[in-house]
Amino acid sequence: MKTFKSVWLVLAILMVSILTACGNEEKQDSASQSEQVEPAKAEATKVTIENNGTTQVYTEAPKKAISLNQHVTEIMLALGLEDSMVGTAYLDDAIYPPLQAAYEKVPVLAEEYPTKEQVIDSGADFLFAGWKSGFSEKGVGTPEELEALGIHTYLHTSSSITNPKLEDIFADIRNIAKIFRVEERGEKLIEQMTKEVEDIRTKLPQNKDNLRVLVFDSGEKEVFTAAQNFMNELVTVAGGKNIFDDVKSGWATVSKEDVVERNPKVIVVIDYGSTTAQEKINFLKNDPALKETEAVLNGRFVVLPLSAASEGVRAAEAIQILAKGFYPESFQ
Repeated sequence: MKTFKSVWLVLAILMVSILTACGNEEKQDSASQSEQVEPAKAEATKVTIENNGTTQVYTEAPKKAISLNQHVTEIMLALGLEDSMVGTAYLDDAIYPPLQAAYEKVPVLAEEYPTKEQVIDSGADFLFAGWKSGFSEKGVGTPEELEALGIHTYLHTSSSITNPKLEDIFADIRNIAKIFRVEERGEKLIEQMTKEVEDIRTKLPQNKDNLRVLVFDSGEKEVFTAAQNFMNELVTVAGGKNIFDDVKSGWATVSKEDVVERNPKVIVVIDYGSTTAQEKINFLKNDPALKETEAVLNGRFVVLPLSAASEGVRAAEAIQILAKGFYPESFQ
């Protein structure tokens, strides 16, 4: 009888040992799988963006962003990122009205570009510039200098290339949405902008020669005008033809004689700065050469705010302002 009990005791001990070993193996397998999943998960959340000659790698969405120009500030706000911002700068004119409430939640760091010290004091981890000057010696600093401080940078590509199109703005919006992990918001914004533009285009007259258009920024002895920059795209989509679209630059200085020879039917006056749009119009009406153009003789002026003329979320609004000015009979 003792032998029988001893056999069962040995068997019981063996069973416990086997079960314990199996449990340990399962834990080890589980831990091993966990170790494999975590790096894969981290890799999946990593975002890599090629921008302005740099490779920017984001392991998480920025939490303390600063926008350095108005049109990119408005892109950030249109994507609902005000809570991820610690500052804005360089306001050209009034903020886009639908974004005013969001704008008021973000500190304004400077009238123009903030200093590097201001940026560091804010704890910023991301800078979004609308123009190349933002990341120059006269701006906040170079991308390399800022990267050394642990600050990511993004230069608005559509504002930095020749002859940008609406699709180039959409590419920038997608990049920012990807960096901040709000891709769905980005697509909705693009969809909304696309629909608004298409609604305007359906109202434009068909089978008509496009109106000859001069974009007047400034100038007294010569004329500073749009050539192959975003204004060219806006004018074209609105049913006009920029009379200096053949000049191979963004903005260009041309002679008054060239303007008179090309004889615009409409003049788009860019409104910004200390010289008002009406003062610019008065100059055009009184200039001995320019007052002889068809546009001035017929009083065909369209005023467009600089902030709407930039590569931002106001593109549809800018196109509507231009289209109504070009073809008022189609928008009554």
